[in-house]
Amino acid sequence: MSLLNLNSKKLRIALKAYEPSLLDDSCRQIIESVRLEGTEVTGPVPLPTKRRIYCVLRSPHVNKDSREHFEMRTHKRLIDIHSPSNSVLESLRNLDIPSGVDVEIKALRS
Repeated sequence: MSLLNLNSKKLRIALKAYEPSLLDDSCRQIIESVRLEGTEVTGPVPLPTKRRIYCVLRSPHVNKDSREHFEMRTHKRLIDIHSPSNSVLESLRNLDIPSGVDVEIKALRS
């Protein structure tokens, strides 16, 4: 059973995580498994970090001037796999990626 259409010439893997060390470990794991299959890999390409800042009042009633800021950073990486085969797809499927890492795979024809 094929995971994606093998008419595609390239797989683009986008990874997102709040923790950069988890993200880098996952990228390393993906690249090692694909290179063991003998397929060409481009990446990981670091994309800009998205910063989300939340401003919260410290007091529930008064003192509007007293505020606290919280920040969430989303780190992103991009990996391209050129001319994937079924064995590459199976090795990607069998990887154990940590739960804090979001993985999105797209098949490109270009």
